[in-house]
Amino acid sequence: MMEVTTLSEKIVTKPKEQIIEEAQRLYRDCLYTSRSHFIVARFWQNLHLWVGVPTVILAGVTGTLAFAEFRQLAGILSIIIVVLTSITTFLNPKEQANSHRTAGNNYDSLMSKIRIFWSIDCWREDSDSLLTEKLKSYSEERDRLNRDCSQPFKWACKRAKQAIQEGEADYLLNSSNKE
Repeated sequence: MMEVTTLSEKIVTKPKEQIIEEAQRLYRDCLYTSRSHFIVARFWQNLHLWVGVPTVILAGVTGTLAFAEFRQLAGILSIIIVVLTSITTFLNPKEQANSHRTAGNNYDSLMSKIRIFWSIDCWREDSDSLLTEKLKSYSEERDRLNRDCSQPFKWACKRAKQAIQEGEADYLLNSSNKE
C-alpha cells in the first residue's frame, strides 16, 4: 500500500513559513489595489455615461431647435454641449475607465499567481532559496504594476478596504488575515 503525506503532516521550516507569510501580505496588497482600481474604473465609466448621454440628447434637441423659432435657446444649448464635450475630451473618462480596469485585471492576475505559489508551490520540496527567488519576482512584478499603472483615488482605496472587510472578497485568505 502506498503511503500518502498530507499537508498537515508536512514540516514547515521557519524560512518557508516567512516566505508564505510574505506571499500572503503581497496577495493582500494586490487584492486591495485591484479592488481600488475596479472602483475607480466604475467611477470613470459612470462619468462617461452621465456626461455623454445628456450631450447626445442635447445635441439632437439643439439641432431641432435651430430650425425652429427657438434660436436663442439653441444657442444656449450649443454652449452647454461645447462645455460637456470639452470636459469629456479633457478628462477622457472612457480611456481612464479602461486603464483602471486593465490595472485591476493585472493585479488580479498577479494575485492568482501568488495564491498558487503560497498554497501549492511552497508545499513542494523546492529549496527555500528557490521559493525566495520566486517570491522576489512576484514582488518585482507588483512594484512594476505600481510604477506603470495610474494610482487609484484615495477615496477608492478606502471604499475598497471597507468592501473587503465587509466580505466582498471573503476568499481573501482566511478570517484571521482580514485587516
